Amino acid sequence: MKELSLAARIRVETLAGLTVSLALVPEAVAFAFVAGVDPIVGLYAAFIVGLVTSVTGGRPGMISGATGALAVVMAVLVKEHGVEYLFMTVVLMGIIQVAVGAFKQGRLIRMVPYPVMLGFVNGLAIVIFLAQFESFKIRDEEGHEKWLAGGDLAVMLGLIAITMAVIYLIPKVTTKFPSALAGIVVVSAIVILGGVQTTTVGDLSSISGSLPVFSVPDVPLSLETLWIILPHAIILAAIGLIESLLTVQLIDGITETKGQNNRECMSQGAANIITGFFGGMGGCAMIGQSMINMKSGARWRLSGALAAIFLLIYILVASPLIEIIPIAALTGVMFVVVIGTFSWSSLRIIRKVPVSDAFVMILVSGVTVVTDLAIAVIVGVIVSALVFAWNTARNIYLEESSESTPDCKVYTLHGQLFFASITAFKDLFHPQHDPAEVVIDFRHSRVWDHSGIEAIVDLARRYEAAERKLHLLHLSQNCQRILDKASAIAEQNPEHDQLYRVTVNGLVGGKADH
Repeated sequence: MKELSLAARIRVETLAGLTVSLALVPEAVAFAFVAGVDPIVGLYAAFIVGLVTSVTGGRPGMISGATGALAVVMAVLVKEHGVEYLFMTVVLMGIIQVAVGAFKQGRLIRMVPYPVMLGFVNGLAIVIFLAQFESFKIRDEEGHEKWLAGGDLAVMLGLIAITMAVIYLIPKVTTKFPSALAGIVVVSAIVILGGVQTTTVGDLSSISGSLPVFSVPDVPLSLETLWIILPHAIILAAIGLIESLLTVQLIDGITETKGQNNRECMSQGAANIITGFFGGMGGCAMIGQSMINMKSGARWRLSGALAAIFLLIYILVASPLIEIIPIAALTGVMFVVVIGTFSWSSLRIIRKVPVSDAFVMILVSGVTVVTDLAIAVIVGVIVSALVFAWNTARNIYLEESSESTPDCKVYTLHGQLFFASITAFKDLFHPQHDPAEVVIDFRHSRVWDHSGIEAIVDLARRYEAAERKLHLLHLSQNCQRILDKASAIAEQNPEHDQLYRVTVNGLVGGKADH
């Protein structure tokens, strides 16, 4: 992005923050309904979590607030135990997240493969898209929900189309005004000045309120309470961190900069601790609003902080102005976000990547839509790991070395020795056909786990039963430590410190005598 002057940068950040704040309102209200709490609880969470993470987080420009992925989990707790238990759960959730960051475990996000990342992005885009269909529902006089139809539906679709058209056309005219904000302003003006009848933010719920007040959640401080809230807190902490850290990676790619994962974990945790004590439902990174912020040109912490402050202003004094904004305008903005978030390139490359990667990509997208982000990512990582283990296990083979003699055969082992490859490893050797001395050269191989150790020891037993001796050559330092700790090897010849004799008492005795 072209370097801007200080004044221009502040203007961009301010307008981006204003745009994001408007998009936060209906999301916070909707997610509060999902969680079964008052809308003001969702708005407080959006304000507090958004402000704290913007100021202290590890990824400038990222927007956090109340999210649907967390709301779904919260709904069960609120239904069974009430909102006060939710507040205490959010506090414990924050403590867990702070601990993850303090122990520098944010780096675990590096274990997420690229196909899982693509599946996450695409699945989340689909989830955001499907969530917008709630905008096409209205409540009748008896309070029952029904789908828009006829003229009302035509008006809704027309206003959404106008919003999207403005968003796409404004950058061709000027880049000094956020296109998403322009779309909201234009459609709001059409509705207000033209007297168009359509659903507005105020039709969802009033967003008027007071400043959040500090309060210790009204729950018994006992072990019984802990057992109630702990499982929910762990799940919420995991979902929040996974969604936040994956959003960090996504924005890293857009901005070509590097976020700080552990700092983001601690920031998310601190934000949730605070919001739990101030009557908020907790939250995490919001990919939709973060993408709006990025597309509006924001790169500093200022935009996120201002978005939170604007949101508080709406709650305190400007709710009448915000409540007249058409839902169609905000829906149009989110549809544009969906189009920008979905990785369309993944559809082009799906036939060019390995079938397993394509399967993982589709699987993660599907699971994200059907369940939630945390489960989808965990499933994706597990399947990717199993595929890797399977493929790695198949690529283990022997090569007879030129150093072999009639009395001593030397095999060079290629591939990794671990739980998935031990069967193939054992099938490579036939002790009855080998000479008295056999050496396995590990210069192109590694032993990774207990299964690998026992496979070697078991092979040594087979050779001993056939009155042959087994030796290992060129073990890496890591392999030496693993096998030596397990008492599986003994250095045989002081003159050849890379040659080890395999003992047949693996994991039971000390190091054998030379």
